[in-house]
Amino acid sequence: MHKSSATLLIIDDDEVVRTSLAAYLEDSGFTVLQAGSAAQGLALFEQTQADLVICDLRMPHMDGLELIRRLGQCVRPVPVPVIVVSGAGVMSDAVEALRLGAVDYLIKPLEDLAVLEMAVRRALERTQLQVENLRYREKLEQANQHLQDSLRLLQEDQTAGRQVQLNMLPSTPWQVADLHFAHQIIPSLYLSGDFVDYFQVDEQRVAFYLADVSGHGASSAFVTVLLKFMTSRLLYESRRNGQPGPFLPSQVLAHINRSLLNCKLGKHVTMLGGVIDLARNQLTYSVGGHLPLPVLLADGQARYLQGRGLPIGLFAEATYQDQCLDLPEQFSLSLFSDGILDLLPGATLKDKEAALPEWVARAGGTLDGLRTAFGLARLGEMPDDIALLVLRRDPA
Repeated sequence: MHKSSATLLIIDDDEVVRTSLAAYLEDSGFTVLQAGSAAQGLALFEQTQADLVICDLRMPHMDGLELIRRLGQCVRPVPVPVIVVSGAGVMSDAVEALRLGAVDYLIKPLEDLAVLEMAVRRALERTQLQVENLRYREKLEQANQHLQDSLRLLQEDQTAGRQVQLNMLPSTPWQVADLHFAHQIIPSLYLSGDFVDYFQVDEQRVAFYLADVSGHGASSAFVTVLLKFMTSRLLYESRRNGQPGPFLPSQVLAHINRSLLNCKLGKHVTMLGGVIDLARNQLTYSVGGHLPLPVLLADGQARYLQGRGLPIGLFAEATYQDQCLDLPEQFSLSLFSDGILDLLPGATLKDKEAALPEWVARAGGTLDGLRTAFGLARLGEMPDDIALLVLRRDPA
């Protein structure tokens, strides 16, 4: 027997039929109410708000069609499902009952009451799905309204929005132990969809990331606020028990992926996140669909780090992997958003990507060198945001 919390209301003037149906459905795990007339059934329904109604069509004073019509007028988020069990067997009645909202039409006598039980369970499942879809739409509308309100505030005061975004960015330059961090973000509009951050996880570890939100302007800038919030929350969670948590880049990217999908913002992010273990002199990083990959400059040679992964906020099944790298005693690691490729020579994207390590090497792997090499101070109107993040360790 399948247990059910559903309450059924059987309305039929034939007591024998009514009680037999009720007995079978009660044995199947349902709570069953009975009414001997349509008027009595309507009154009972208003008192109990039953989950499903089973009714006959041929009843005195008020027939089943009028009953279905009145049930359909009851104020409920989703109309109550009605199953007709009738001996009338008239095609026009069946068509009219279904037109008025009945979900099924069974003809008496029912030789196998299991058919009725299956119809009941099917109707309840369909109604539950409608309720869940309604709740989902309401939550989505609330989230969309909240987002629209937030975006409207950003759009109404671009200056304030820009200041909010600037306040979220880390200090530049910044130093921890013998590591130096510096960044620059150049928005194509007043607000940027590119974002960088770096911070200490604990005394032994430093984390950083560069993110490129799809699109431009206020809506993309709003997602950078969410990124800051999500990474800060994860950092808090990792410290909550007083013991350092793992704070693996792959787990951070996976968390952001789930959060963006749940937010339903219609935005995705390419991102690269890393954690440097100062004691082990080791970099752990994870790639979330981000290109170009970071460029490592050491011993005069510049090369891309390896790794791949799906963009964040597009695929529920996306997983992310951690890559580990032992860092040289002296190095520079340069991260870019893809807007930097618009400044490189080359007929194809492949040509531009091939040229980038050479430019990093010529620039000496410093932010000032990159600014000069790319002429960032002289840029005019740009098709895309540009973000640069450089972390380096110089000789002692």
